[in-house]
Amino acid sequence: MKKYNLIIVTALFVTGSFLACTKADYNDTVTKGDPPPVPGGFVNSSEVAASSLLAYWNFDDSKAETKSKKTPLVDSNSSFVAGLKGRALQLNKGYLLYPTIDALNSTNALASCSVSLWIKVVNNGSTFSEFFTLARDTTKENDWLNILNVGVETGHASGDANMDLHTWIGTYPAGTRNGADNINDYGAVGVDYQTVPNSGNWIHYVMRYDASTENIDLYANSIRVSNNNFRHRGGFGPIVSPTPTQVVLGGFSNTSTHFPLSSTLGFHGLLNGAMDELRVYSKALTDVEISALYQLEKQGR
Repeated sequence: MKKYNLIIVTALFVTGSFLACTKADYNDTVTKGDPPPVPGGFVNSSEVAASSLLAYWNFDDSKAETKSKKTPLVDSNSSFVAGLKGRALQLNKGYLLYPTIDALNSTNALASCSVSLWIKVVNNGSTFSEFFTLARDTTKENDWLNILNVGVETGHASGDANMDLHTWIGTYPAGTRNGADNINDYGAVGVDYQTVPNSGNWIHYVMRYDASTENIDLYANSIRVSNNNFRHRGGFGPIVSPTPTQVVLGGFSNTSTHFPLSSTLGFHGLLNGAMDELRVYSKALTDVEISALYQLEKQGR
């Protein structure tokens, strides 16, 4: 599948901080009740960056965003399945469209930000899998690229060994979108980026944007996997969001998800997959916080 909008910047010198020698654990089986020590001293995932948590979906037999209690305006082809922590949301070529969530609806709410969730999906040979979209509302959004797009390029052949996590972010300081993205692809494996297996197991996926460093990073099972050459976006600055906003789970902001001004493109499939423990933060999570979320949620805490 064609890659979109990757702006290649000068490669950064790669240091040991990339964790190239560290391997992620992609086995989603865990023995609960015997947790290993968790960095940061956290006991429960709800303690991680609690003061910066803007929105949270636990999907424990509810599709409501738990902090605002907002429920979907449109609910298409969704159900509940066993998750990493309680229940999870399953979409079968489906999506959920939410009304405006106040905490995600201010100009500077996501100046720096992180999105954390568990995903269960495989390459399908045809369409992209979009998990979380934050866009202008349905009366104003005219593009599938908007404020936050967190997805996986599952359009690769189902027999491919690996999958590509791909996130786009957008800022609108003068009313027009300026975009950036990152992906775990392109260049030398283990040097420029890390692979994520097309296994169908649960994967902990984190997108992090730090306005102070202007770095956009992607994590899988607590390991940074995204491309070093694309991470630093000099001049991007804090994310400035247009308002009002709406959230879509499982699809892009397009005609397929009730955004009449935005065309549906050929790779814009609705999600066939599951997600769990979706959290949106108004900060760039630290590596310790990302590791704690991964370990605690995997153990149901």
